[in-house]
Amino acid sequence: MKIKFLGHASFLITSDKGTKIITDPYKPGCFGGGIKYGPITEEANIVTISHEHDDHNETNIKGNPSFVRGDGAKEVGGIKINGVPVHHDESGGKERGSNTIFNMLIDDMNVVHLGDLGHTLSAQDAEKIGSVDVLIIPVGGYFTIDAKIAEDVINTLKPKIIIPMHFKTDKCGFPIAPVEDFIKDKEVNKIDGDLEIKKENLPAETTIYVLTPTK
Repeated sequence: MKIKFLGHASFLITSDKGTKIITDPYKPGCFGGGIKYGPITEEANIVTISHEHDDHNETNIKGNPSFVRGDGAKEVGGIKINGVPVHHDESGGKERGSNTIFNMLIDDMNVVHLGDLGHTLSAQDAEKIGSVDVLIIPVGGYFTIDAKIAEDVINTLKPKIIIPMHFKTDKCGFPIAPVEDFIKDKEVNKIDGDLEIKKENLPAETTIYVLTPTK
């Protein structure tokens, strides 16, 4: 599969068979211009939406995609997807509502997009998520988990590959932390283009890839 970072929490994941999945597409200019990433012009077969905030729920996506929301197991376009219900905050959703973690089986690898997870994971949450090959995780804090809690989540899920998201950039005006707060003192691989992953080449030890937003 290939993974392309569009911006914020949005990625284009392309399977070896050509199925295209876009995660949490943002509405350009939403929240008073807080999101400055450019329009998403890529086509998709599937769009996953973790929750209904404008920086995660754009529906103007090319390709006539199927939109996936909410918890439960389903199969869309040959891709098995399981939604795990969690919260956008540490108060059981009282502050910012609910959030869905999506576990997607792509090319025999479990790709997990945490959306705007706002709390540590319980043992029950981790059991529902299962084994993780690729973990796409928010690290910016304030609206989501921060770098410290992200470490706890990573220790719980033990993914093979980590891709941070939802962090401060020059195109994100939110009061969140940059990715540097998460990756300091860590060995990381920085990728400007697409990250290509094959099951047979998954690393033996957890590896962090920081992708450059393309929008």
